[in-house]
Amino acid sequence: MAKLQVAIDLLTTQDALALAAKVAPYVDIIELGTPLIKAEGLKVVTAMKEAHPDKLVFADMKTADTGFLEAEIAFQAGADLVTVMGTVDDATVKGAVEAAEKHGKKVVVDTIGVKDRVQRAKEVTAFGVAFVELHAGLDEQALPGYSIQKLISEGKEAKVPFSVAGGVNIHTIKDVVAAGADVIVAGGAIYGAEDPAAAAKALKEAMVAV
Repeated sequence: MAKLQVAIDLLTTQDALALAAKVAPYVDIIELGTPLIKAEGLKVVTAMKEAHPDKLVFADMKTADTGFLEAEIAFQAGADLVTVMGTVDDATVKGAVEAAEKHGKKVVVDTIGVKDRVQRAKEVTAFGVAFVELHAGLDEQALPGYSIQKLISEGKEAKVPFSVAGGVNIHTIKDVVAAGADVIVAGGAIYGAEDPAAAAKALKEAMVAV
């Protein structure tokens, strides 16, 4: 069954922990967003794993170079999953995978900026990554004509383990599940809600109902 991942794009450890405490009963993976990690450092990863040892903690490192080194420091801080950019050299992805194998953890490739997401997804899956995040960032989502349906169709076409991030909400989540996504990533639909716990619960229930 698909997992629900909450993307926490807040800027302080305190706020991130407060949100995670509310939504933890309904999510499988807690993602610490890139701005949060840049603002607080890897100590936020350690704090989140200590608070929620039963959850997978996802450090959105968006590594572009020194794949082994950046993955290793995140794993040592308590991360279960780290991201490497899909646009980088193959050696960077392979280095991160090597660190993951050393620590018994996993690597996810983020496809922001990748021109042919389907082709790249197939390539990096062969290197041993856990899954590929078909991801439209906040800037792309703001462009006229953006639709999450493009990511959904790419996931079906790639035929590799994948997640979808980029506008998942209560109206689109069923389509993402039906496409065969292994992980569904919700950010603003949860942390931007008036009641984040209720929003996460509704998303989880919608996933189960598919």
